[in-house]
Amino acid sequence: MKNKLFILGILFAAVLLFGCTQPEPPVQPPVQPPVEPPQNASVYPLKGVSLSPKSFTGNDFAQFFTEAREAGDIVMWAGDWNELEGQGSPKVVAELASTYDYIPLIEVTYYTQGTGQLIRPLDEATKQAYKDSAVAFAEKYKPEYFAMGIETNIMYEKSPEDFEEFVAFYNEVYDAVKAASPNTKVFTVFQLESMKGCTFWQENSCDSSKAEWDIMGRFKSDMAVFTTYPCLVFKDPADIPADYYTEISQHTTKPIAFTEIGWYSEAYPPGWESSDAKQAQYVTRLFELTDGMDVEVMVWSFLYDPGTEAPFDSMGLLNDDGTERPALDAWMNGGE
Repeated sequence: MKNKLFILGILFAAVLLFGCTQPEPPVQPPVQPPVEPPQNASVYPLKGVSLSPKSFTGNDFAQFFTEAREAGDIVMWAGDWNELEGQGSPKVVAELASTYDYIPLIEVTYYTQGTGQLIRPLDEATKQAYKDSAVAFAEKYKPEYFAMGIETNIMYEKSPEDFEEFVAFYNEVYDAVKAASPNTKVFTVFQLESMKGCTFWQENSCDSSKAEWDIMGRFKSDMAVFTTYPCLVFKDPADIPADYYTEISQHTTKPIAFTEIGWYSEAYPPGWESSDAKQAQYVTRLFELTDGMDVEVMVWSFLYDPGTEAPFDSMGLLNDDGTERPALDAWMNGGE
């Protein structure tokens, strides 16, 4: 039995912490001068970070977008599907893209990874509301990247019946979103370590007999998209096998994206201690292991630490005082 309840609950809570559970950010924060677009803005992989400011107050919130542009081309928001409506974070991320010259990536979820519980029942009323909000958002903002379902294979493991309901619903909404915004790249997101049959907190534990690759083909999708946290399986970045990421290409011919990438830097838990140096080493190794792959997008999970329990509160690229961790330099220079 995989020990995902605690781990995925923490990670999902961290995403929602900056996606939809914080006080609503101001729609018009104090505007910083736009930074110059990077020289490699049209060169893949496009790099970025999730919406993870030091705080949601005006100055910190505005400063995040300037700092995020220094870390890459993309700002990702992920959270509750219902947040597409109203004046919340996904609207702000979409509307500030032209001001700060970044590419918005929007992900909506319908369940909680840690428990496998639906946020609300997938009854006809909920599905209609989800579909309407997704189509309206796509039609209005024409996002380049739009995801429905975060770590969808965890639902496959925890609640097969709800998973089956979602597959049919997702494919219906995919068609509707593409009709509203044909150029938007639409996809669902899978958790890579679980797809590979790995067990968290068991060292080097990936078992191909437990892999879940076959479910990818059940979803209409423009890309093959994953979250990846190998620090939950390997104690040292050097231990990650050479084919850890290239294996994906055996199961898809679509462009690949990683919308959550993380390696913590906390000297905890016992036996799994990490450090700033290991975090930076992982970033370097990540780009080595994905070199030559058709990777279009790579998003580091957090610019600032998410404020969750150790060790997951040390996944940011910046310290609370704004100083850089060694991983940021590796991230900015990786793949070039």
